[in-house]
Amino acid sequence: MYKTQMEAARKGIVTREMEIAAKKEYRTPEEIRALVAKGQAVICANRLHKCIDPTAVGSMLRTKINVNLGVSRDCRNYETEMQKVMAAVNMGADAMMDLSSHGNTQPFRKKLIAECPAMIGTVPVYDSVIHYQRDLAELTAKDFIDVVRLHAEDGVDFVTLHCGITRKTIEQIKQHKRKMNIVSRGGSLVFAWMSMTGKENPFYEYYDEILEICREYDVTISLGDACRPGCLADAGDVCQIEELVRLGELTKRAWEKDVQVMIEGPGHMPLDQIAANMKIQQTICMGAPFYVLGPLVTDIAPGYDHITSAIGGAAAAMNGAAFLCYVTPAEHLALPNLDDVRQGIIASKIAAHAADIAKHIPHAREIDDQMAEARRSFDWEKQWACAIDPETARKIRDERKPEIEESCSMCGKFCAVRSMNKALSGEYIDIL
Repeated sequence: MYKTQMEAARKGIVTREMEIAAKKEYRTPEEIRALVAKGQAVICANRLHKCIDPTAVGSMLRTKINVNLGVSRDCRNYETEMQKVMAAVNMGADAMMDLSSHGNTQPFRKKLIAECPAMIGTVPVYDSVIHYQRDLAELTAKDFIDVVRLHAEDGVDFVTLHCGITRKTIEQIKQHKRKMNIVSRGGSLVFAWMSMTGKENPFYEYYDEILEICREYDVTISLGDACRPGCLADAGDVCQIEELVRLGELTKRAWEKDVQVMIEGPGHMPLDQIAANMKIQQTICMGAPFYVLGPLVTDIAPGYDHITSAIGGAAAAMNGAAFLCYVTPAEHLALPNLDDVRQGIIASKIAAHAADIAKHIPHAREIDDQMAEARRSFDWEKQWACAIDPETARKIRDERKPEIEESCSMCGKFCAVRSMNKALSGEYIDIL
């Protein structure tokens, strides 16, 4: 028998989850098994998440998309969050991360796991303060580890753990004078706890105990990048790279226990640095799937950061990132509403699809070729069927109806496609 997907893969066993994931990727189950065995792909599927539709994450596979949600002190409506979940599932999101930071989080988490077929992720350090209703400095290392266990027992498929910062990081942050310091919420909490207590990062110090918990329930560890750059000026600095080196060491330790691992990455990063950063990660972390937030390629677009993120996300995925965490127009401004979520997903899907075409993922470009045929033949219904967001496309056309049905209100009879169709079939081309 086996406890984790990685253990099964290393024993030569093709699991049901591998078979399902393989069909989605147009790969053989054996190909997926081999990637999982090497740690180059993960199947985040807690044994207790019964309704999950298993999906594999890896740089050589279709680029996956994560959606962040959850309540805060200022926005506490769990029903609204569940609406976002179902909308995200219907739009093709592959994963949901519950980042709730207020109230009793467990009922919502359990509801997600009971009803959502996508992968479910959490950041246990957020929940620690809420779960115990004690200030950060009053929590013990055991408290943090027990919350990791609680999330695993609830059925969470992957957990973000900021294991890579240590007491050494405190001195680095002080010495290197970053513009934005630490912008990772979980990373800042761990940093603050270490600063106040004088103790080592519990997620690093008790990493072996965490691995046993994750092995028991087959929870994938997403090694959080506490020092991810929060602005262009901090990209690729000593703090980020030194933490990445430690994440590579932690990846090896997890693999020794047959625990699956993803590596989290930037953040904010100039466009010309993204490819190199992806290659560095692949080398240091031995091809473990890379999970990036963006990267955002400029700092000056609040309200439009879903666009700055999509630009960076496409470049990152084309160069090896496996998993894009969506960014919404509300990034840096507010908790996203339903429309923000929708726009964030669309932007991330465009980025992921563009990267998949560039990576020659099997069958990725087929839908684009079908769209070209539909446009040439003025088959509007087929165009909607091919579109990433058919609702918006149909609405725009319906609101600005053309005089000539086969064309659009931009060109009318000047339409190049119309003229070429007629010219090549020997028809008279009427313009006026």
